Amino acid sequence: MDAPRVGPDAPTSAGPRALFDAASDAAAVLSAQGVVLGWTRAAEELLGHPAAEVVGCSAARLLAMPGDPVRVAGIVERCRAGMGWSGVIRVRHRDGRGIDVDLRVSASFRIGADECFLVSARARREQWTVGQSVLDGFLTRSPIGMAVMDTQLRYVWLNDTLERFGGVPREQRLGRRLSELLPGLQAETIEGLMRKVIETGVPVTDYEYAGWSWADPHRQHAYSTSFFPLVDADDSISGVCYMVSDVTERWNARRLLSLVNEAGTRIGTTLDVLRTAQELADFAVPRFADFVVVDLLEPVFSSEGHGAWLTDAGPAPARPVMRRAGMSSVREGCPEAVARIGDRVDFVPPPHDVRLLIDGEPVLVPVLDPADELWATEQPARAASMREFGLHSLISVPMRARNTALGLATFLRSLNPVSFQPDDVLVARELVARAALCVDNARRYTREHTAAVTLQRSLLPHALTGGTALEVASSYLPADPTGGVGGDWFDVIPLSGARVGLVVGDVVGHGITAAATMGRLRTAVQTLADMEMPPDELLAHLDDLVLRLSEEQTDGDPPGHSTTAFLGATCLYAVYDPVTRRCTMARAGHPPPVVVAPDGQVSFPEPPAGPPLGLGGMAFEAGEIELAENSLFGLYTDGLVEAADRDMERGMTRLGELLSRRDLDLATLCSSAVRRLVPAPQPDDIALLLARTHALGAEHVVSWDVPVDPAAVADLRARAIRQVEAWGFPELAMTTELIVSELVTNAIRYAEPPLRLRLLRDSRLTCEVSDASHTAPRLRHARSTDEGGRGLFLVAQLSHRWGARYTGDGKIIWAEQEIA
Repeated sequence: MDAPRVGPDAPTSAGPRALFDAASDAAAVLSAQGVVLGWTRAAEELLGHPAAEVVGCSAARLLAMPGDPVRVAGIVERCRAGMGWSGVIRVRHRDGRGIDVDLRVSASFRIGADECFLVSARARREQWTVGQSVLDGFLTRSPIGMAVMDTQLRYVWLNDTLERFGGVPREQRLGRRLSELLPGLQAETIEGLMRKVIETGVPVTDYEYAGWSWADPHRQHAYSTSFFPLVDADDSISGVCYMVSDVTERWNARRLLSLVNEAGTRIGTTLDVLRTAQELADFAVPRFADFVVVDLLEPVFSSEGHGAWLTDAGPAPARPVMRRAGMSSVREGCPEAVARIGDRVDFVPPPHDVRLLIDGEPVLVPVLDPADELWATEQPARAASMREFGLHSLISVPMRARNTALGLATFLRSLNPVSFQPDDVLVARELVARAALCVDNARRYTREHTAAVTLQRSLLPHALTGGTALEVASSYLPADPTGGVGGDWFDVIPLSGARVGLVVGDVVGHGITAAATMGRLRTAVQTLADMEMPPDELLAHLDDLVLRLSEEQTDGDPPGHSTTAFLGATCLYAVYDPVTRRCTMARAGHPPPVVVAPDGQVSFPEPPAGPPLGLGGMAFEAGEIELAENSLFGLYTDGLVEAADRDMERGMTRLGELLSRRDLDLATLCSSAVRRLVPAPQPDDIALLLARTHALGAEHVVSWDVPVDPAAVADLRARAIRQVEAWGFPELAMTTELIVSELVTNAIRYAEPPLRLRLLRDSRLTCEVSDASHTAPRLRHARSTDEGGRGLFLVAQLSHRWGARYTGDGKIIWAEQEIA
């Protein structure tokens, strides 16, 4: 094994291999008694002793220092414990000179029965001495500014770099304090730190601060400074030395990064276009600029159409039509502005045109000159504002997001004397990019939400009427915009025989899908109600419809994409008959109605509870109650009674208490109840439908039994004519005579007894013929040669509408006439 040469002729420096490679170290193996058992060639080169002279002899004779048995015993115990030892000792070369070596002793190990230790050594290298010329060059030409201050904090020495940083010549600095020369550099704080170093002797490292200097008085710089004491031979502190480096770029990068990160939390807090534009302006003042305006293209404010320009949509208008969406200034009231929020503006910084908004880069004008011909001719009002308020630097950044041009954001400085630099453009671009994305999100959300709300509103009834049977009022409260539109609906459906159908429902979920499903269900309920279906059968058919809609949704999913197959919905359908004052109802997973009797007594009648729509396989049952005249009957969705504290029973109790007031008209009572129960926006929409019942007295209804004899038709016609004339409708006598004649004749010929004729007078005149048959008549279109088959055709022509409904005992054929 080879070892590096040491001694007078050895090199004074070694390469990287000599510094870190232990393969060339001198090594020997010693026994527990200190006898040399092995000797390497590197050991021979280091100490000059061949192996024949050393092996078998004591290693103590190689030491050039007094023996220390206690220290040796401690080292042996440490090595026996498996930890090893290293240190510096002096050994003797064969020629008699002493050599300092780095010695390492391994943990003990055994060779056969003998305990052994591996000892390796490396000669210590000579220390490098710095020449005075090298030191002087380092101090004067170092990129780090350095200075020496005495105990009174007066300059004693400084290098060229520090002189260049401060802009104060060396001759003016020596003998004077920092606070006397550079007051813009937080001199009092820095001198306080130096006093602390002198008093405590503890260095201060990497203290960062910002300020200006005479070298660049119009631009703020950042510096990193370290202070340490100067100690004499007697350990007394004779002064302080400080080193300073310009870290302006690092400081600005960190500050701008922090600014951009903070912008992410301050801009775009709401899905509102104007609010987002104003947040951008408020955030940038005064952090980045003294005056900021945000102008958005006029279509951005629209909730219809695309709302902005597509950047690849071809040529743009010759002059952009924009509106001021946000602005902020360090001066109260933004006196620099030539337009206010909401005003139309057409500002594009000259000499640029509208293409700047579509595909242009940010515009940097480091020095604004209001006397420039372009500003004076194209923007005279703005040029005047520049002169008045000292606006001297500008950055304009187009707002674009998702291939869409949105507007222009402009940043200006006036009180801040530092002009915008190219690095500031990057910051402005990043701020505007974040704001543009938020504006585009808000624009898209507003458009989609408006479309959903418009769809929902169009699907709800615009006017409700209960005829003479009911006085109705409704209140609908949409969900909080963050939750999206819901699927609550209600309706009042006029039925035959002066009856009225009342329905309220709630589709599970939010958004356009829920609104569209609500519209389909409302249409289905109207169709099924028009077919005179009783409440339980109507819900059964509605349940089948929801199942089919669920299957359509699942079948329409793209491959690999699964959606919920259950379109859940709840519904309550009730039919009120003013003649009998009976109300028949059925419900599908919906809360029960509320009834307030004329005396103020509140109850919640519960018809048999059916499952929600869309489950299938389960039947619905109807229940019936009798309502006193002037009773209040209310239908509602669960959001109304669960809005406050999610306790439905407590909410129902409060609803009953609010509806028991008799001093309010129905519309006011309905709106105030919703307002009191739901004072703040809720994540679910809310519907309340109120109906005050009326009864048709005996003077409005007359009926006769119909004998199964064709000869009885004439007598019934005469009775009907007299009754119609007695009610004051002589103009309807003829048509009533024909309708009664046809309906009664058909019943006598084809139906089963008992037969009965009834006339009802409310908003329309209704003629009804009931029988015990369940066979419905069919409207025929007779040919010109047929002798019959025109009866129901004549009834359909003479009446406003006609139809048939089934009862438990048979059916009723009815026809209505308009009353002028």
